[in-house]
Parts: sequence; C-alpha cells; structure tokens
Amino acid sequence: MESNVYTLSHQKDPLITMRVIPGHFTTSNSHLSHFLDVSSMKSNASAAREAAKELAMPYLTAVRVDTIVCMERMEVIGAYLAEELRQNDMSGLNSGDIHVITPISNNIGNLSFQSSTVGLLANRNILLLTTSISSGRTLDSALDCLAYYRGNIVGISSLFAVSLDHPGTPVHALFTSEDVPGYRIFSSRNCDICREGKPLDALISSEGFTKI
Repeated sequence: MESNVYTLSHQKDPLITMRVIPGHFTTSNSHLSHFLDVSSMKSNASAAREAAKELAMPYLTAVRVDTIVCMERMEVIGAYLAEELRQNDMSGLNSGDIHVITPISNNIGNLSFQSSTVGLLANRNILLLTTSISSGRTLDSALDCLAYYRGNIVGISSLFAVSLDHPGTPVHALFTSEDVPGYRIFSSRNCDICREGKPLDALISSEGFTKI
C-alpha cells in the first residue's frame, strides 16, 4: 500500500502539499480507493499558514465572516484563516474580531456546542472549515447542527472535496478528486473494489488511518 505513495502539490502554491496513498480504505459509511494525508497542513505552522492564505481568497472581497467553525482538528488552519481574513480584507467586512470554535461530538456522532460558544453562532455569518468532503454525511450533519443554532452559513472550505457542488452554499477546496487520478468512492455495501476481491487495507478516521 504505502509503496505507491506520492505527493501532490497545489497548482497555485507548491508549498501546499497532500500525500496520496492508493489502496482500499473504509470509513464508517464508505469505501475509498485512496487515503489523502493532509496532516502536514493541519499540524505544521508554515503549511497551515499557506493553506489558510489560499482558503481565504474567495472571502476577501464580498463575504463577511463572524465565526469559523472547525471540524476534524482544523483549529490551526482556522486561526490562520481568521488572521488572513482580518489582515488582508479588501472590503472592510472582516476588519473586526473573527471567532474560531469547534463543535463537540457525543459517542454516536451527534454534534453540539458548549453553552459558552452558542452566542457566536446565532444570526452570525459562519464559515465551515473541514478536512475532507467525500460522501457528504459529515458535512450534512455539521450543517444541520449549525442550522439548529441559527447560524448563517456563508461558505464551506475544505482541504479536499470530491465535488464543489453543494445546494445553496459555495464550497472551496484546495484539492478535488479531479487532482487524484483513479479516485473512487463507494457505499460500504456496493463497493467495486470489494467485488474485485481486494481486501481492505486500513480504517480511516479524522486522526489518520489504522491498518487492518
């Protein structure tokens, strides 16, 4: 599996990179043909800052952001993104404070927010920041949660997305499935890779992958 690993660089900024590992992977609800390792962007300060600069671009001229909601341990990038929006604001919309918060999840995956942060959501312009958008279930769960707290979603940003199409809300991603030749996603019950007789290599979580 890991013998076929390669590194993909962003077309506009070669300092933004993603490791691509071909194989047969499973999440809680999908099977994937590749594991996309974005850990360097999430943990390395220089890489996180470069990623934040690119992610900020669509919001510098016409979108006001009050709160950035970080999923999947995206807080480092979220903090840099808030600074980029404030320091490079071309419209004056984001010159004030931008808050960076994270939801909490119970043991069955339901999302909520601490009472101390609920006031940063209601009637505020929310930018949702996540690691990956593949099947869309995690994204839909986050959007449902934010709707419950009466947040106004003005954008969705991700390090990777299978598709940039989402009803009603613009999606911006550093990489898409078009950047990864042969990338495929299946439901766990209808997987072509399984039918090809290839065993699972690893289980994917927000922390990385665990070999099976």
